[in-house]
Amino acid sequence: MENQVKVAGSYAAVNGLELYYEIHGVGEPLILLHGGFGLGSMFSPILPQLSQSQQVITVDLQGHGLTADIDRPLHFEQMADDIAALIDHLGFAQANVMGYSLGGGVALRTAIQHPDLVKKLIVVSVPFKRDAWYPEVLASMEQMGRESAEFLKQSPIYESYVSVAPQPENFPLLAEKTGDLLRQDYDWTNEVAALPMPTLVVFGDADSIPLSHAAQFYELLGGGKGDAGWDGSGMPDSQLAILPGTTHYHIFFSPALVTAVYQFLFPTQPE
Repeated sequence: MENQVKVAGSYAAVNGLELYYEIHGVGEPLILLHGGFGLGSMFSPILPQLSQSQQVITVDLQGHGLTADIDRPLHFEQMADDIAALIDHLGFAQANVMGYSLGGGVALRTAIQHPDLVKKLIVVSVPFKRDAWYPEVLASMEQMGRESAEFLKQSPIYESYVSVAPQPENFPLLAEKTGDLLRQDYDWTNEVAALPMPTLVVFGDADSIPLSHAAQFYELLGGGKGDAGWDGSGMPDSQLAILPGTTHYHIFFSPALVTAVYQFLFPTQPE
């Protein structure tokens, strides 16, 4: 599989879904998961750089992009099982997994539920517990639902959705399911602390989550506990990146994100 060339687009039958994915580049596989209301192509600005030295598999999660919805709620745990099934479908023993925002939650749950399948994990702009979001962000999540669809129809999010969705009339249903997902409480503190694989945690310095939570996330992974030593012998396997001048809403196409990802995945390779 590591020599597979770019594919225009394919579907994997997993857990009752026809899960849409695209493969870009060749090399070690990186599964790339988009944010809420997004789709794999939202990473287009950074895909050429990400796929230079690896095989990047973009995925449209349940009800997003070219993946039609099915009769089940949106749950991080179920979508994580979808990604695990996709890794198996593609014939990989392991893959690196990277997710942004909602996709970051899916990536994190994939690593928690299927640690044997995830070689390295990259989590971008998502907390390990729900109440870490800023209060105003949580308030917006509480209001998300079918009634939000009309407001969202004025945004680029909707334009991207209707341009490819198999059932564009389902947008209000996606808004409802997303609202239900965002209101689900979670606290994955203990499970994050038990993760066995090297993990990169990335936040913007003007993100929707306090930087104090970023430090807590890193500490759960074994970082930030002491001086690493002049020779770096005390460096943890995991890393923390805070991207300057970056918000939650454009971190996913920041050139600084590409740099952080490459330094983590290929530490001995020059940029």
